[in-house]
Amino acid sequence: MFEKSLVDLIRGMRGHKGREAEYIQSAIKECRTEIRSQDMDVKATALLKLIYLEMFGYDMTWAAFNILEVMSAAKHMQKRVGYLAAVQTFRPDTEVLMLAENLLKKDLTSPSIPTLSLPLITLPHLVTSSLALSILPDLLPRLTHSQPAVRKKTITTLYRLALVYPETLIVAWPKIKDRLLDENEDSSVTAATVNVVCELGWRRPRDFLPLAPRLFELLIEGGNNWMAIKIIKLFAVLTPLEPRLVKKLVRPLTNLIQSTTAMSLLYECVSGIIQGGILDGADAGVNVEEVADLCISKLRGMILLEGDPNLKYVALLAFNKIVTTHPALVAMQQDVILRCLDDPDVSIRLQALELATGMVSSDNLQSVVDRLMKQLANAPPEKSTFLNGSVEDQDNTDLEQKLVPDKRGSEASPLPNEYRHEIISKILDMCPADTYANITDFEWYIETLVKLIRQLPGKTNDTLTGRHDRTLNLPARIGSQLLDVTVRVKELRPEAVRAAERLATMSSRGMYFASHGYGQAEILEVAAWLCGEYAVHLSSPYEVINSLVHDQTKDFASSTIGTIVQAIPKVFASITKSANQEWNASRKGTLELMLGRITSFLDTLSAHPNLEVQERSVEFLELLKLGSEALSAATIDAPEAPLLLIHALPALFEGSDLNPVSSAAQKKVPIPEDLDLDTPLNPNLDTILRSSQLIDEEEGDDEQTTAFNKFYFEREITALASIRPTTRSQYVEADNDEAVSYQGIPDSPQTQARKKAERAARNRDDPFYIPGGAHTPSDEIASVIGKQAGDLDVDSIPIVDLNIDPSQLQHGQSTEKPKKKPKRKFMIAADETLDPTSDQLSSSFSDTRAPRSLTRNLSNTAPSSSVPATGNRRNFLSVDSSNLGAFSLSDQEQSGTLQLDIDRRLAEEAEMAAALKEVERKRLELARQEEEARTHVAEGVDEEGIVVKRKKKKSKKPAGDETTEQSLVDTLKKKKKKKVKKSEGGDPVQDSQPDFTEQ
Repeated sequence: MFEKSLVDLIRGMRGHKGREAEYIQSAIKECRTEIRSQDMDVKATALLKLIYLEMFGYDMTWAAFNILEVMSAAKHMQKRVGYLAAVQTFRPDTEVLMLAENLLKKDLTSPSIPTLSLPLITLPHLVTSSLALSILPDLLPRLTHSQPAVRKKTITTLYRLALVYPETLIVAWPKIKDRLLDENEDSSVTAATVNVVCELGWRRPRDFLPLAPRLFELLIEGGNNWMAIKIIKLFAVLTPLEPRLVKKLVRPLTNLIQSTTAMSLLYECVSGIIQGGILDGADAGVNVEEVADLCISKLRGMILLEGDPNLKYVALLAFNKIVTTHPALVAMQQDVILRCLDDPDVSIRLQALELATGMVSSDNLQSVVDRLMKQLANAPPEKSTFLNGSVEDQDNTDLEQKLVPDKRGSEASPLPNEYRHEIISKILDMCPADTYANITDFEWYIETLVKLIRQLPGKTNDTLTGRHDRTLNLPARIGSQLLDVTVRVKELRPEAVRAAERLATMSSRGMYFASHGYGQAEILEVAAWLCGEYAVHLSSPYEVINSLVHDQTKDFASSTIGTIVQAIPKVFASITKSANQEWNASRKGTLELMLGRITSFLDTLSAHPNLEVQERSVEFLELLKLGSEALSAATIDAPEAPLLLIHALPALFEGSDLNPVSSAAQKKVPIPEDLDLDTPLNPNLDTILRSSQLIDEEEGDDEQTTAFNKFYFEREITALASIRPTTRSQYVEADNDEAVSYQGIPDSPQTQARKKAERAARNRDDPFYIPGGAHTPSDEIASVIGKQAGDLDVDSIPIVDLNIDPSQLQHGQSTEKPKKKPKRKFMIAADETLDPTSDQLSSSFSDTRAPRSLTRNLSNTAPSSSVPATGNRRNFLSVDSSNLGAFSLSDQEQSGTLQLDIDRRLAEEAEMAAALKEVERKRLELARQEEEARTHVAEGVDEEGIVVKRKKKKSKKPAGDETTEQSLVDTLKKKKKKKVKKSEGGDPVQDSQPDFTEQ
């Protein structure tokens, strides 16, 4: 009597702001009580409130049986509430669904149109394969119903049944086809049939080619834009199978493009022309250029004239489809497309960026890339707010949707890191395409790569999750491009090496790398490789050496440190090679000091945990120590530097140039015929290894073995500290009976004092040596060099950084306009392969370009709601239809099989009904027998309940007793007459009592 309605529930939720959860829990408790009521109105009202709360995420599967009760109600309004609850709650695995089968069959045969429509609307949401087979015989007659609305709903329901039970189409397809071919059919039924045919057609289009004439007639007649859209989509799938349709469809589609005002139909016409291959139908007599120009002009108008961002997006989407066949025509719309790069909508930006990648050529590549670089430079980077994984508290969030106003403006908004990543990735895709075919100025490209390093975003999701795929790692891709260009284009190597030199030196790293420092290790790895491989082009090799041996290098990754260790001796070899031109004491001292820094740096890396870094450090350390010994043994009066430094060391790194190698070259290496990989190299290898282990175990305590392990596996800290380069003489001079070696014992204090005096005498005559005076950085350097061997600290040598402003260098220069430099011609080296006649591949040994179709999801995920959601929410769009792909409508065997299944199902149902009838008859018989067994038959009554009067034998009486007997009979007759008189007005009452006779 006082139950709340749905309106009261909504008002109560609005009146309890901030306490909705508590109010909803009390409302659900009331609904649990009301839904068990015997009053169907109260039950339906409670169910309606539960449906409303279910839309907020509250579970109502516990009321499944009550839903069935409301579905079986007599009133249509109550029945509709039950079916609505079934749509939202029931799943194919719901247990009570099997109880609803008979109810659905009953309502499908209802004469009332509203009642008949309820199961037609509900079945697509909860149908299963068994339910589809059972309900199909009752559903097929509805295709010939007198009402168009019923026929339309039946067709759409049959399509949903076909997704779950594909054999449905074998029986239903002839009737669906009749609905399509019937010219007098209602337009709504025809539209529904076309929709079903379109959905089935893209899976097996060949089965629907016979319907092309009828579909073409419907397209010409028009009148329904949505039906025309479906027909165009179906024709786009049929045209590859029937090329004659291309010429047939050109005129209707162009007429629709020119005449329609519906943007949806206009876009589908353009999309149908593209997907249907009409733009490739020059052989069929189609004026392809005219059709393409018409489509592009209409799409341009959708971008310029319409303010709807959705239309702008689909127009760019169509442009992306046309650009593959007509890039020149799309490139003519460059101004409109590049304008979309500044749109506030990120999805529109991505489509415009994808389109710009496809329309570039040698004429517009620089302008497109410069526009993208300008966007990167002008927009501030995005602030990383949620790097720590914190999520905004949503516990007190209002359940109602909050409408956020659109804050689009012309001010420069920060670029998301994902979008910045996508821009740089597209630039790296456009420029090296087809082995740099579109690049005419490689100097511009080198400068662009250097600028991109500054615009690198921070760590993206890939780097945060630990993914190190080089196709997604932008710093690695930029470095590989810089490396690839330098190797391929020989004329560009001086400029490329100078760019790598700027990246490698410590004084300029802050100018070229972003403040967050992401990607610095990958870029420095490539820069160090270029500086070492082409050290002859370095302008300041001394500064490069000092930067490479800096303490910051030890913090990089192992691969970067290994490349730097490999580059250091190469740069030093180029210095020593040029040092022989002006050999003097000053040059010798510089080389000694540089060798001291290098050996000290390599000495610290000789114990690196990475085996590759450790091996390279130890090898080059021993090599440079030999050079240091040769340098210390050389005299000032020698005409040239030691041959070990000027000839032997550079010869180690000289040879033929490295050329790019094709990625398929390795596969073309012929396998030697005598190569046997199955036979072991030494058949007794296992025996040798076991014996060596036994020997080690037996001789483990031997003195020689202990010395061996001590020499190779135990590090002598004091000895290593003593051999560190300290003075200009570099290492000790051994006694006459010992060979000069870096493994000699340290000098005695007397020897060190004598050497110090000799060095002071030599420096007294050196014009480049300042013996005393004012305190200058040179004095500090000389004091450090003059320290004793055990006190030298190489890291204490001061390094003066000269930060010169480039504007000061141009202060005194003239303000004349620089002359335009002439264009240089570059030769791009092709990939080397074993087969010169094979196709040259564009990828080099260092090419790590990402695929062109790389896209990223830039949409921000919504915060999780505090409302409890159901465990498994359905997605109606994710219906598995893969089983329809291998299903043919023309297979007669499948048709016969389905008919047998239906006949078998009907026979089983008839047999089941007969069995149930027989069981009921037997049950009644048994009940009757039990009842008869419990009944006791009275005396004088037969088994059927009829009173039987027994005949009494007359006994012979004495004669004296006759008078007495006669008087008794008269008395009984009088009594009977009195009883008859008492029952007047009715039938005489028969005395059921037995006669008592006198014995």
